[in-house]
Amino acid sequence: MKCITKFDDLDEAIYRANSSNYGLGAGVVTESHSEANYLVKHLKAGTVYVNCYNAISYTAPFGGYKDSGIGRELGEEGLNNYLETKTVIERV
Repeated sequence: MKCITKFDDLDEAIYRANSSNYGLGAGVVTESHSEANYLVKHLKAGTVYVNCYNAISYTAPFGGYKDSGIGRELGEEGLNNYLETKTVIERV
């Protein structure tokens, strides 16, 4: 698998990246804020790093899409695996 691949336009790059069975993280290097936003919106990955990589915060949810895991670790969303919701209805 190649780490860096040439592409003709952003949609081709998105198609190639999303063709993988995995989606833990993706990295984008660009000088264009609008290109970065477009890629972030369309890439199927749990974390998208823009102009950096592997910068993880314990307050941000971490986890992948597709075959890269179930659920999230860290952050507020990471607590959801340990919670169980109960509905109570009482007629008085």
